[in-house]
Amino acid sequence: MAEISNHDLFNFLYFSKTEKDVENVIQNNPNIFIDDNWLPLGGNENMFGIVRNQQSSPIAALVEKVTNSIDAILTKKCLESGIQPDSNEAPQSMEEALSLFYPDYKNWDLKQNRRRQSEDIQIIADGPTRETSVIIYDNGEGQHPEKFEDTFLSLVRGNKINIQFVQGKYNMGGSGALVFCGKKRYQLIASKRFDGTGNFGFTLIRQRKIGDSVSNRRSSHFEYLKIDNQIPSFPIDYLDLKLHGRNFKTGSIIKMYSYQFPSGYSGFAQDLNQSLNEFLFEPTLPILTVDTKERYPNNKVLELDLYGLKRRLEESQSEYIDTYFSEEYVDELFGKAKVTCYVFKPKTEKYDVKKSKEIIRSRFFKNNMSVMFSINGQVHGSYTAEFITRTLKFNLLKDYLLIHIDCTGMDPDFREELFMASRDRLKQGEEAYALRDYLGKKLRKSHLDEINRRRKDSIGLENEDTTELIKSFAKNLPKDSDLFKLLQNTLKLEEKREEKKEKKPATYKPKTEVKPFLPQRFPTFFKLHNKKEGLNIISLPKNGEKTIKFNTDVENDYFDRSEYSGDLEISILQARRNNETGGTQEGSGKDIAGLLNIVKSSPNKGTIKLTIEPRDELNVGDEIEIKASLTAPGEAFEEIILVKVSDKEAPKEKIPQEDESEDHIGLPKLHKVKEDSWGKLEENGIEMGYDTVMHPVSEGDQLQEIYINLDSKVFLNHRSKLKGEEQILVAEKKYISSVYFHTLFLYMITKRRKYSISVEKETGIENIAIDEYIKDVFDNYYSDFLLNFGMEQLMGALED
Repeated sequence: MAEISNHDLFNFLYFSKTEKDVENVIQNNPNIFIDDNWLPLGGNENMFGIVRNQQSSPIAALVEKVTNSIDAILTKKCLESGIQPDSNEAPQSMEEALSLFYPDYKNWDLKQNRRRQSEDIQIIADGPTRETSVIIYDNGEGQHPEKFEDTFLSLVRGNKINIQFVQGKYNMGGSGALVFCGKKRYQLIASKRFDGTGNFGFTLIRQRKIGDSVSNRRSSHFEYLKIDNQIPSFPIDYLDLKLHGRNFKTGSIIKMYSYQFPSGYSGFAQDLNQSLNEFLFEPTLPILTVDTKERYPNNKVLELDLYGLKRRLEESQSEYIDTYFSEEYVDELFGKAKVTCYVFKPKTEKYDVKKSKEIIRSRFFKNNMSVMFSINGQVHGSYTAEFITRTLKFNLLKDYLLIHIDCTGMDPDFREELFMASRDRLKQGEEAYALRDYLGKKLRKSHLDEINRRRKDSIGLENEDTTELIKSFAKNLPKDSDLFKLLQNTLKLEEKREEKKEKKPATYKPKTEVKPFLPQRFPTFFKLHNKKEGLNIISLPKNGEKTIKFNTDVENDYFDRSEYSGDLEISILQARRNNETGGTQEGSGKDIAGLLNIVKSSPNKGTIKLTIEPRDELNVGDEIEIKASLTAPGEAFEEIILVKVSDKEAPKEKIPQEDESEDHIGLPKLHKVKEDSWGKLEENGIEMGYDTVMHPVSEGDQLQEIYINLDSKVFLNHRSKLKGEEQILVAEKKYISSVYFHTLFLYMITKRRKYSISVEKETGIENIAIDEYIKDVFDNYYSDFLLNFGMEQLMGALED
């Protein structure tokens, strides 16, 4: 067989559409792809476990490839600046690197500038739509062929561990995509050094299965191609590799054949772009996703840049976002973290609540991540909506709340214990549990509590008295049954509550006129709330916390927007310690974290809250002089406060309360709903329509309210068969009582037996809340059964 040049061999491999095409290239060139030309990836056949135990999803694995591309471009910029990337002169964070190497990066908010920059990292689709191959190109540092084995083909070597401004560390994450490369795991890697020196090199990685191994092995291993003991290479000036808007000159390009995308993924400019936006919440550099006319001839949008979900959320404010806010935490548990909460509108202007929810889930929750933990803008782990229902107990917000936790500023040791090395999930360890508990406590009393309460109150439908309903139902039950006891206890509890209610004479309170808040793009003032003349002194209990309020006129998103944002900076001017030696210690901004735990809240209609809590190091009598500075263009507004640590607060005397355990809970409120009130409910995220029978509303694990739809198709069809007012009234009572009590008992039994309910979706197995499950049961023929096949008929059928 005639010899094939390295250039031709690369072209055959690169322009192969699928793994089958690659297989044909290998079979047609047996003299090149002989066993002696394959070497184990990472220099060791036992590295298979490291590769296999990387990212658990194909999208997260692709994100690692993109992260490596960002690292490569920043490293190239550093070398072009004459700075060694691992030296002290190099940037010490990604943020520093961005400011140094791209001083005009804020111009990327303009679409044409962002598109131009995004062409430096391209993710390109190839092959048939049902067997897509993925090409990732970056205009980064690139590698000489002689360096491939120390970089692209090494594992756990820690090449980047001393470079502070990149994400990667151990040369592991990029290998995670291999397990999603078809059945044969083919991946082509090619590169040329950024300075133009040396040849263009390439190699092919594959998995050697157990059955294909020449030795008696117990597991597969990955291997890469060398020809005559060298990485194949050839000289180039440029190559036409079908990149968008350019030829390949230097940098790196990787092709993953027959990539195993989740079911339902279509074009790169839609589905993949949205998923990458989620996993890259705030990437350092923009990225371009490219599909082809051959794959989707009818698609108008084939190329689309992405710059992270954060910017998409900001751009969608008017259409989808109801409100958003942030809290920054400084705590001895973990160091520093910033939490941003985005609350979506239950119903958009264009669509009803069902369609609105579908669009919101598709565009912002495609990967079922309701709570995201990120480092340098890349998501490293997440919670589902279960955190919102079980930990926060804000069930009404379950489908409309996205929480982002920026962990970049956390203590490195804590952060290392928080995430798996694969950077796609949290560890199930002590630190993760402690952080979850901390976030739950803080967010439950944050602005979210007011938002949840406001949505609940704005529904505003009257509820029915359920006492008579219980009595009529309970009288037919055996007196010694658990169910009878439950209802009896509920009645007693309700009666006691009624007794405690004392009617107070109505008092007239004159309405205070609230001045309209007129927010400014930048603050024009910043003052301590209820400020007094002279130095303002605040007493801080040794075992408690104190919330300090400041007044301003800046927009609510001032701390969080991507463009021209500000901050509230807290520093210590001096600390006077009440100890035997006496004296005054001069303080500085960096000392604040050693003395106080802090919560900084973003502006909310002209109010900024600062909550402080003393750490163990502070003693009663210690004084701290704090400076709070609100940054603004060209100036900073300042307020100085003296904080005195006071005696511990006596624990509040607990008033003995009735035991309202699971067996003593009050019944959920009953709301009878008709078509004219559907709109009111939909405005607050409660779906109602002809196909809806009932909608339960919970708070945490407690069923609070049951909305029963009297204009459901099920009941209207049943009612149409009846004659006379009396029959209709009887049917309505039966419908209400059947739906109400079946909802209640299904809920309580499911909860008491501690069942976990899950459903298979495109993104995998997803846990769903009990109320969501019960609503679905009623919407799918269960209520039809209750109406048309009552207990008498059921018992009779069983006897027959």
